[in-house]
Amino acid sequence: MAERKIEFQSNGDILLEGLLHQSPTGKGVVITHPHPLFGGDMYNIVVETIQHAYQEKGYSTLRFNFRGVGKSTGRYDEGNGEQADLAAAFNYLKENGSTSIDLAGYSFGAWVIAKAAGILPADSIIMVSPPAAMMKFNPTAKIPNLKLAVTGSNDEFAPAEMVKGLVRAWNPKAAFEVIQGADHFYFGNTEKLAEILYNSI
Repeated sequence: MAERKIEFQSNGDILLEGLLHQSPTGKGVVITHPHPLFGGDMYNIVVETIQHAYQEKGYSTLRFNFRGVGKSTGRYDEGNGEQADLAAAFNYLKENGSTSIDLAGYSFGAWVIAKAAGILPADSIIMVSPPAAMMKFNPTAKIPNLKLAVTGSNDEFAPAEMVKGLVRAWNPKAAFEVIQGADHFYFGNTEKLAEILYNSI
């Protein structure tokens, strides 16, 4: 089934654009994109790879543009307003029939999810290349619903050892995967990423 364009409200008068694929299973996922100030949006190839993996597993999927990206109103808010955007997307899925909701984020999107993890009652969380060398993560936070983190062996923004250390602190039971030869953008490695995601969801 194809995705359809939607709009939904974030806090204040922020209106966000998204792409929604609906499934009757009751399972849903919100997918977040890379950094808005570096060209990140919901059409990113890694975001699409995540979306396809969840869709193949029977999930409703909602990917959306954070405030100030594409046709979403407002402007970049250093991760604070973006947490409100994530919560709004979560609630949108909940109001539209999803009874269990996962969070899956790539790069900056994974950072926003990590910041909001203790607030949103997600069933499970997947992070692709959380940019530990670029953005400040809380190493003492506990994220018991973290299921998987994956990065590339050549990822300068999400170095494998740094990400591994965070994952072990957040949830020692979470799976951790490193794709050999992959950089932060997964050029030539999206099929391997898709396989890992599909087998982990």
